[in-house]
Amino acid sequence: MQGSSANRTIDTPQSSITEVWNTVDASRRVRHLSALLRSARISCELQLPSGKILSFGNAAPAFRVCLRDERGLRGLDELSVGRAYVEGAIDIQGDLSALFDLRDQVVGGATFTQRLQLAAQLFLSHPTRVNRRSITDHYTFGDDFYLQFVDKSYRFYSHCLFEDEGEPLEQAALHKLESMFKSLRLAPGMRLLDIGGGWGGVTEYCGAQGIHVTALTLVEESARYIRRLIDVHRLPGAVYVEDFLEHRIDEPYDHAVIYGVIEHIPNYRPFCERLWDVLKPGGRLYLDASATVEKFDMSAFTRRYIWHGPHTFLALQDMLTELLYHGFEIVEVRRETRDYELTISHWAARLDANHDVIAARWGEDLYRAFRLYLWGGAHAFRTNRLQAYHLVAEKRNERGPRPGHLRRLKHFLRSLR
Repeated sequence: MQGSSANRTIDTPQSSITEVWNTVDASRRVRHLSALLRSARISCELQLPSGKILSFGNAAPAFRVCLRDERGLRGLDELSVGRAYVEGAIDIQGDLSALFDLRDQVVGGATFTQRLQLAAQLFLSHPTRVNRRSITDHYTFGDDFYLQFVDKSYRFYSHCLFEDEGEPLEQAALHKLESMFKSLRLAPGMRLLDIGGGWGGVTEYCGAQGIHVTALTLVEESARYIRRLIDVHRLPGAVYVEDFLEHRIDEPYDHAVIYGVIEHIPNYRPFCERLWDVLKPGGRLYLDASATVEKFDMSAFTRRYIWHGPHTFLALQDMLTELLYHGFEIVEVRRETRDYELTISHWAARLDANHDVIAARWGEDLYRAFRLYLWGGAHAFRTNRLQAYHLVAEKRNERGPRPGHLRRLKHFLRSLR
C-alpha cells in the first residue's frame, strides 16, 4: 500500500506534522496520534487531510488510517475513534485486525455517563421492561439485515461449532445443534423450551425430529418468521412474544436451551428461579454465550452503537454459583472461544462482501458500526479479551440451599482469611 507521487510516503519529523492544520489543537492531536502509532511498533500509515502520508515502521504497512477532517481527531479513546469512523471522518484501509492491536494504547471502557445509565437500568427499572426495550432497539433493522451475514441454514446469531476450522459456517451451525441435541438427550415426543427463538433454528432442526419446541422471543418479526417455519414445514411447536422471566406454564418442559441470550439477562438469580420452575426433575439446560472474566466489562463503542441497555457478557463463575445454589448439577462446561472467533470472522467477511446492499438499504453508518463491532469481536476472541462457553446443567429433585445475604456475607468474610 504505497503512496503515489502526489501522496508520497515520508517519515514523520515534527515539522511536517505541524503543517497539517493551522489550529494549535489539531496539530497537537496529530502529534499525539503519531506518537501512539510509533509506540505501537506496528508498520502502518497515517494519511492527513492534505493528502500527505506519514509512515511508521520498516515493513509493508498493515493498514492506513485516513483522516478526512478534524472530526477524526476529537479524541484518541476507543469511542471517539469509533464514532469518527462511523461518521466518515476516518477511513481505514488494510488489515482491521492489525489496527485492533492498538487497543491497549487507548481507553476503551464504558464512559461515566454509560455507567450511570447502566446502574439506573439495573437498580431503578423493571428488568423485563428494560430488556424488551433494548432488544427491540437492537433488532429494529429487521430480519433481512442480520440474514445478510449469519449462516444460511439455521440463522444463528450466536457462535457455531467447528469440527474443522476450514469447514463452512453452515456446517458449523449444524454441529451446534448436534451438540445441544446430544447433551440434552432429546427424543421424539419431548417438549423443549427455546429461550430466545431467533430465526427458528432450534424449532426447524428439533421439530423435524418429532420434538415439540416452544420458542420465546421479544421481537414480533422473529415470532412471525418462526410461525412461518412451523406452518410451512408442519412442525410441532409454538412461539410466544414473551420474556422468559414472565413465562408461565401448565406443564413443565423436559429440557431447555438458551443460545446467546443470557447476555441480555444480567441478573442470574431470577433466571435460575424461573428455570427451576419450568423444568421437570432431571430436566437439563443447554446454555451457550460469549463471556468476560469481569461482569459488565464492555467497550464504550459497543454500548453506544450496538447493545443498549444492561447487556453483559456471561460471567461464568456467577452463573455456575447461582445454578448450584438453586439445585442444579453442573454436567459439563466447554470452552468455545476459538469457535466464536471463527464464527464472527465469517460474519464480518460476509458483511464486507454485502457492503453495497447493506449501505444502500440501511446506510453506510450502520454498515461501519457493525464492521467495527464484528471485526473487533473477532480480535477480542483471538486475544482472550472475550471468551465463549457452553454449559449443561441438570435439575435435581430438591431445590438448592441458596443462602441469604447475611449468610453469603459470612461466607465471603471467611474466605478473606
